[in-house]
Amino acid sequence: MTVTHHLRVHRSDENLTREGQLAWHIAEVAADPVAVEPEVVDMIINRVIDNASVAAASLTRAPVSAARQQALDNPVSVSGTGATVFGATLDRHVGVEWAAWANGVAVRELDYHDTFLAADYSHPGDNIPPIVAVAQHVGADGAALVRGLATGYEIQIDLVRAICLHKHKIDHVAHLGPSAAAGIGTLLGLDVETIYQAVGQALHTTTATRQSRKGEISTWKAHAPAFAGKMAVEAIDRAMRGQTSPSPIYEGEDGVIAWMLDGPDASYEVPLPAAGEAKRAILDSYTKEHSAEYQAQAWIDLARKLHGELPELADPANIASIVLHTSHHTHYVIGSGANDPQKYDPKASRETLDHSIPYIFAVALQDGGWHHVDSYLPERAARPDTVELWNKITTAEDPEWTRRYHSTDPDEKAFGGRVEITMTDGTTVVDEIAVADAHPLGARPFAREDYIRKFRILAEPVLEPAEIERFLDLAQRLPELTPAEVLELSIVAKPGVLAAAPAPKGLF
Repeated sequence: MTVTHHLRVHRSDENLTREGQLAWHIAEVAADPVAVEPEVVDMIINRVIDNASVAAASLTRAPVSAARQQALDNPVSVSGTGATVFGATLDRHVGVEWAAWANGVAVRELDYHDTFLAADYSHPGDNIPPIVAVAQHVGADGAALVRGLATGYEIQIDLVRAICLHKHKIDHVAHLGPSAAAGIGTLLGLDVETIYQAVGQALHTTTATRQSRKGEISTWKAHAPAFAGKMAVEAIDRAMRGQTSPSPIYEGEDGVIAWMLDGPDASYEVPLPAAGEAKRAILDSYTKEHSAEYQAQAWIDLARKLHGELPELADPANIASIVLHTSHHTHYVIGSGANDPQKYDPKASRETLDHSIPYIFAVALQDGGWHHVDSYLPERAARPDTVELWNKITTAEDPEWTRRYHSTDPDEKAFGGRVEITMTDGTTVVDEIAVADAHPLGARPFAREDYIRKFRILAEPVLEPAEIERFLDLAQRLPELTPAEVLELSIVAKPGVLAAAPAPKGLF
């Protein structure tokens, strides 16, 4: 049965014991050798495939190329075999922390993998690159890797359920550093004390502001979770060498809660698995059918539906205004409530357009769908009729959609809203959607065949057919893989693909 950890700030003279700290309880969950349930194993396999899909699609993009080149310029350490890098040949190994870095950027670049949203936001698939990299480096088998991944998902999702970072403008990867460290601790079979120290170090080094997701969004957006994964790997290394961490990291007078979050009088209730309880949190997460911010998924599906039913909506001459009534998050983060002029700028970066629901809804309404490349092309964003329609779209917070967004009842939790379209002839079109079609409660929930189809579509331009089949075979046998097979759990680009990508030189 799930237990709830009461989390609050403690004065130094209260002498909070380690055993009373959240980081210690996280470490206890990580060290618990409970078996991974079959349906959790199946979903982990799905997400390993999903990550490889989006990594394949991003192999030649500039941030991914830069991160990959950094990794390739950093050799394997004295201990261990190192790890593989997405796109490179399987015999090319790099330093374990740099593999976590490069593969983490590849996975996050297109913002196209899994998500969990509650008190805060997350892409829990970001745990996979650092945990896989360590598994490869130390020669772990598939069963150990599965256990580690189950922990990574569990801890990040549990933190996201309880602790809001974004309202204090702290980037959501502050929950990822501890979860990745915990997952690596499970993978390695480390003791509670060591994992505790690593969790504290990982949190301490991964708290940063949300400016990376505000205004003119830079290429760092893809690097931020990869940096958290890299820091988790390094934190584990330091903790294994006996080095200690700021303590209590969450609860201290000068700790994260007191000075970065809700302040010295704050308290949270963090749900964690009880001793012996299976780690099932991954089953509450969901992936993306479309390459866009998760809150845009349902809106793309609604626009696709309206495009088919009322094609005249694609012509801005027919539209007086479009208002998307939605949750607080959608309105203020990716909607007009953000007051970011860049969200209406045809020359904005891909990363910015990905966080502009007015742009996304306009394009999906006109095109009847969404494409991970074509929908973001500069010429697509600058099309005059799109710009005209785009500027007629605003968002508005609706308290009911905000309530549903934060609901703990999975049957009513929603990420969509209601659209009200006023036509130039005075008539109106009103429709709504609660969850994306691919959501477990959506019109077409994603299953294994959908993950495989997504992988084939995204991988086909950059991987040979035999390589696609090789990876799918490995991934689907994940819990049975030998250490040698885990080391091959990567994707190799077609000849010439990486040669055509930028390979910028830097310090290394």
